Amino acid sequence: MRIGIVSDTHAQVENARKAVNVLQELDVTAVLHCGDIGSTAVIPVFADWSTHFVFGNVDGDEETLRWAIREARQTCHDRFGEIELDGRRIALLHSDDARRFREVTESGEYDLVCYGHSHRAESHTEGKTVVLNPGALHRANPYSIAVVDLATLEPTIIEI
Repeated sequence: MRIGIVSDTHAQVENARKAVNVLQELDVTAVLHCGDIGSTAVIPVFADWSTHFVFGNVDGDEETLRWAIREARQTCHDRFGEIELDGRRIALLHSDDARRFREVTESGEYDLVCYGHSHRAESHTEGKTVVLNPGALHRANPYSIAVVDLATLEPTIIEI
């Protein structure tokens, strides 16, 4: 099973659509959005998949975003998500809370931790945990997303 990871769309619908085009070509099964959605207009762009959203520091009207995510029949995890896909435990957060981010990445409880906030794509391992930032679809050069093969936990950063 392959999943797509995006972050920091900041209401940039066109960039989100470009990311969706790439994710469709790569035949992902689900999408994780690591926060800073920025607008309800971004949410339906990911309608082709089961998409999990968390809020970031610029997602000021969380109630409206929460409503739109539920209306789109997607999953809203508020500020922190814990999900299991293909037998893998995955944490999803924005990482603007540095203490919480450190606790999650160092806990050893997750196979994969996906985060955003820095607008910089990166991947590393903490113990058995793959820690992944897909980059951003706004205020980044280049824009990027990530795909993870859950069988191998191998992340791939993809420029958009």
